Amino acid sequence: MRFSLLLLFSCCLLNGAFAQQRTNSSASPATFSATGYVRDGKTGKPIQSVNIVVLNVSKGYVTAKDGFYTIQLPPGDYILRFSHVGYRPKQDTISLQKTLFREVTMEDDSKDLEEVVVTSESPDRNVRKVEIGVSQLTIRSIRRIPPLMGEVDVLRSLLLLPGVTTVGEGAPGFNVRGGGADQNLILFDEAPVFNSSHLMGFFSVFNPDVVRDVTLNRGGVAAAFGGRASSVLDVKIKEPDAQKWGINGGIGIISSRLGIEGPIIKNKLSFLLAARASFNDFIFKLAPPNLKGTQANFYDLTSKLKYQPNEKNTITLTGYLSTDVFKLASDSLSGQEINASSTKFNYQTMNTVLRWNYFMSKQLNLASSVILSRYQADLSSSDSSNAFQLKSGIWHRQVKSDLTFTPNEVHQWQVGLSAIDYLVQPNTRIPGPYSNVLPVDLARERAYELAAYIQDEWKLNTNVAIIAGLRYSALLNRGPAAVRTYQENGPKEDEAVTSTKTYEAGTVYHSAGGLEPRLAVRWTVGDGRAIKAGYSRLRQYIQQVTNTTAALPTSRWHLSDMYTKPVIADQWSLGYFMNTADNAIEASGEVYYKTLTNAIDYRDGAELQLAPAVETQIVQGSGKAYGFEGLLRKNKGRWTGFMSYTYARTFLTMNSPYVTEQVNNGNPYPANYDKPHTLNILATHRPTTWFSMSLNFTYSTGRPTTQPSALARVAGVLIPIYLDRNQQRVPDYHRLDFSMTFEQNPLKKKKNQSSWVFSIYNVYAHKNAYSIFYKLSPASLSDAYKLSIFGTAFPSLTYNFKF
Repeated sequence: MRFSLLLLFSCCLLNGAFAQQRTNSSASPATFSATGYVRDGKTGKPIQSVNIVVLNVSKGYVTAKDGFYTIQLPPGDYILRFSHVGYRPKQDTISLQKTLFREVTMEDDSKDLEEVVVTSESPDRNVRKVEIGVSQLTIRSIRRIPPLMGEVDVLRSLLLLPGVTTVGEGAPGFNVRGGGADQNLILFDEAPVFNSSHLMGFFSVFNPDVVRDVTLNRGGVAAAFGGRASSVLDVKIKEPDAQKWGINGGIGIISSRLGIEGPIIKNKLSFLLAARASFNDFIFKLAPPNLKGTQANFYDLTSKLKYQPNEKNTITLTGYLSTDVFKLASDSLSGQEINASSTKFNYQTMNTVLRWNYFMSKQLNLASSVILSRYQADLSSSDSSNAFQLKSGIWHRQVKSDLTFTPNEVHQWQVGLSAIDYLVQPNTRIPGPYSNVLPVDLARERAYELAAYIQDEWKLNTNVAIIAGLRYSALLNRGPAAVRTYQENGPKEDEAVTSTKTYEAGTVYHSAGGLEPRLAVRWTVGDGRAIKAGYSRLRQYIQQVTNTTAALPTSRWHLSDMYTKPVIADQWSLGYFMNTADNAIEASGEVYYKTLTNAIDYRDGAELQLAPAVETQIVQGSGKAYGFEGLLRKNKGRWTGFMSYTYARTFLTMNSPYVTEQVNNGNPYPANYDKPHTLNILATHRPTTWFSMSLNFTYSTGRPTTQPSALARVAGVLIPIYLDRNQQRVPDYHRLDFSMTFEQNPLKKKKNQSSWVFSIYNVYAHKNAYSIFYKLSPASLSDAYKLSIFGTAFPSLTYNFKF
């Protein structure tokens, strides 16, 4: 009922906005619009965030994500100046006597040595934009970061941004402002990605050759996004070249890449296909005996078909497929109570997105998408007596539609609807033909997630602007399902089940939801200076539950239900932003405070993978996160770069009347990813147009860990005793990276382009600790060891080509 009322309310607001448009039109008949697209003069791709200044009247505008712009002015002659980082500025004179449509092309300024290292936004957009806690990176800036083993990595570049950390080197996922790795909504051309890493966390699933830009929303999340409690990472695939065919790729030590793009019908139908593969088994044949038999391979395919019959309609079809195979000759990563000599991980992601963008008029734009996403994980052992296969997966099917209405220069309205159909297969264990392992088949989880939102970007005056949004979301659990009832006034345990009720297929047996207000305010306090504030509420209905340091590919996903409440995050942010007069230097500082309701952690001794009812293995409580994020960046000159510092704390409290549902005796304790201090420094020297050198240094506090406090002897066996959770820390982390890039001289025009990238990861070979473990001895636990993922320097060489 509340969902229907919100839809009705949104429609009424939109109708009111239409009425306002008609009233304004009749009142001001002598105002005309200059509209069009700004594109790359070489590739024809739209350029986002181009600064447009009307020199005659000193008014400024910015192009949208598709390169579209709208300028409303009285009749007359005007001079428009177009500018964007990496392109030559361009001036255009127009005579506005009626509504005018024209395309503008901009040329790449290959001789420009001044480049933005972190963000592709216009030079002063960090001050002028209303959003707070939003960072954008281009693939050009990502390539300047020293790569690991020659592999340019999208997710690793995020770790240089303030507020972004990871639990350890090579760990899958990332943590943002006190949130777990599963609390980040990762979108690849609108499709969600449930596992963003290759090779158990060493590399990300995004092929750098197809990435256009990356936007991380960690503070001010727009009302259009929801479903996760921490951040939104929006990765966009570039548009296929609609004018000419081209081939690009690279050859590296770990992986190689090959891509092709071009027009099927020139300027109407174009296509892109990129592949990346890694086959490293031959390397392990040369490795020490304990690593022989190891497998570590992956491949991914990315495709995009774009059809643009006219300027009003654009249809794109995006496809993505990735597969990983990882096996250690002898390991204990499975989490199964099975004595197997080795286990093999095989996991796969498959996404498809069909998107239609309809430019209805200079004021209305409609974007609709059908999204299919599937993630499947497989864990297996081939030992004859203990052979098993453990399967799990998530199916995400979604339809969504977003309408943007720009009645004038003061307001920009957005409304949208979304419906998601979830199917979660927690785990199914299948024994081998001669195995002693017992079969297990956990019940599937099914639910709908529905959402509607409305948002307005309102420019009150030249100094003050706000973005106000309201989102409503709801989760509807549906059958077939068997729901337990537990004893009153007692913990949720298998022994406390009093009855089980069965629901038929399609029956909605539980619902949860609520409003999610969003607000961002920008107040310009002088030239190149602004104060920003923001508030957002986010609800998360699907969680990854794990009791390991970093979530494995087979870690269990779980939908909220009547026993697992949705995680709710409320975040307040305040920041100060300033630029020098020529935008050569940027500085910013943000503080934030976040509260978590229904935060999730595991019980002591939890067995999560094969528990019939996950609520008996997890606990829910409260949490808080707070911190400071500082950024200083140099944009111009032969030396460019930035320095970011983050102070961040995250504490959880799992208190309950029942001892078995308490963690740390009900007292607050640091979250697994609590790392108070993080410092990143990146410097790039570009003395010529064909050579650049980069240095990257990173330091962070060691993450929390739980270490045994004593030993007990039970029936002659030594058992470690653990007390409070996360009260110790691994040693602090620090590392220096170096890279050199040799490119062709852009002044010498050639059809074919190539470059060489030489890099050294962990230059001074510091043995950073990923975890601490002990060897039990009859007397004590004094024999402590640390596990290092990259305990030495890793040089690499990569050859890139394009023709």
